[in-house]
Amino acid sequence: MRIVKWVLGLTLFAIVAGFLHYTLPQTDIVRVVNTEVRRVDFGENSIFWAAADVGTGEAINRDVRFIETIATDGDPKVYRNEDTGWGWPPYFKLDSSNLQTEARDLVSSSADPRWVAMTHYGWRSEFLTIFPNAVGIRPVDGPDVRIIPWINIIVLTILAAIVWAIAVRVRRFRRNRIDPLIEDAGEAWDDAGDRVAERRKGFRAWLDTWRGKPRV
Repeated sequence: MRIVKWVLGLTLFAIVAGFLHYTLPQTDIVRVVNTEVRRVDFGENSIFWAAADVGTGEAINRDVRFIETIATDGDPKVYRNEDTGWGWPPYFKLDSSNLQTEARDLVSSSADPRWVAMTHYGWRSEFLTIFPNAVGIRPVDGPDVRIIPWINIIVLTILAAIVWAIAVRVRRFRRNRIDPLIEDAGEAWDDAGDRVAERRKGFRAWLDTWRGKPRV
């Protein structure tokens, strides 16, 4: 039973952690090298793509803006640039074209790099062909700038407080309501067992009265 609880607990933790890691904003220090628009055909990975821009219709394929960058360690990082609209995640992003223009204005070369902080959510998977969605861009002083994730800290603190409050109330409810019922049920079971044992003794005593007495 304990193993089952551990497996269920770890599974639930992994699901929640993955959901938060995908949804909460992350910031990369990168150098923009190119921006472009590609025609994307959506398939089984469509869940990892945002809806069409606000005011446009849905389709099985559409033009998607991309921002191509190089990270401080030299690795390429590609971001899609799509509106989130009023759906999930709740970034309420409606300015993809403006963000694309800002990114295009920040294009630089390795000889004269201009470093930017790219805020995004989501994952990059070459196997699933999915890209993180850029939600903001701003110039920074250099590649070693330190970004403190205040939003993540606040959100995780609030969630931890909510989980702690729920856990306290569940333990209190169990202690005040469930445990007494279990104890009463256990006592009732013990009493019933004692009564059954007494009745068996009485039945045996009654049977003994019908047995022949030993002859002298």
